[in-house]
Amino acid sequence: MGKIIAIVGMCGSGKSIASGYLEEIGYKKVYFGGVTMEKLKEEGLEVTPDNEKMMREKLRSELGMGAYAIVLLPRIKELAKDNNVVLDGLYSWDELKILQNEFDMTTIAIVSDKKLRYQRLSERIERPFNIEDAIKRDISEIENIAKAGPIAYADYYIFNNGTINEFHERLEEILENI
Repeated sequence: MGKIIAIVGMCGSGKSIASGYLEEIGYKKVYFGGVTMEKLKEEGLEVTPDNEKMMREKLRSELGMGAYAIVLLPRIKELAKDNNVVLDGLYSWDELKILQNEFDMTTIAIVSDKKLRYQRLSERIERPFNIEDAIKRDISEIENIAKAGPIAYADYYIFNNGTINEFHERLEEILENI
């Protein structure tokens, strides 16, 4: 079985950058947010911050707080047979517990200053957020999804306030330790 690394962090912290880097070096990516996008598409709904929030909360009300881990577990198991796997965007404490019961998994939290995250979110090309939407999402994810637990309990941290080179150097340092 390959290594499994879960990337956690608040929106705009740099989770996708870390996951993309791991993909470039051969990891297979499982994007937790993709479940939300797939479900929105299935229901014919537009991808908007409000619809994404509604779908995340709907899935969790139907399947519990470990919903995304439950939905993605077969895909993760299959990929991990022959590959290293990066989990992009594990959110809830229950998801973390479910996956830790199944795998020997390393968790890396990506952390950056709130003001910088909000700036990044407003400038990104895909699914940009204005500051009000970013604040609402942060609060919703903390209060309704238990997102803080996996971040607080991470095995490693990357403080992503600097350059991309500093980010990659820290990620490489972590990879050497696992």
